[in-house]
Amino acid sequence: MDYSNTQTICPFCGCGCALNLEVVDGEIVGVLPANDHPVGRGSLCIKGWNAHSFVQHEDRLKTPLIREDGDLREASWEEALELVADKLGSIKSEHGPDAVGVLASAKCTNEENYLLQKFSRAVIGTNNVDHCARL
Repeated sequence: MDYSNTQTICPFCGCGCALNLEVVDGEIVGVLPANDHPVGRGSLCIKGWNAHSFVQHEDRLKTPLIREDGDLREASWEEALELVADKLGSIKSEHGPDAVGVLASAKCTNEENYLLQKFSRAVIGTNNVDHCARL
């Protein structure tokens, strides 16, 4: 059995608590608080204690899906990103940038969510951005 801890930042809010992911044979199996971190100081909220549960969940999507004729099929990342770029470009051209709204995710890091809102405002041209990770 190969056991290790990997310290990371909790993805659920802007507090920035550190947590230690418990990894057994390459699979995340649990979470422990980081006692030496200045934010959480050895404590985690309920979201932090369960921060690992979505990583290996059986329902988690691991490849892009494209809907064709009402059915979903697996696609490459290149194909899926090209389709999204084409559709967003069409919507923006036809209806204007405020026809697009963007919802960020609590499963992303603060940095990833920052990039998404920056993309929304700078590339798409909309301020219609929201985020679901609220305390």
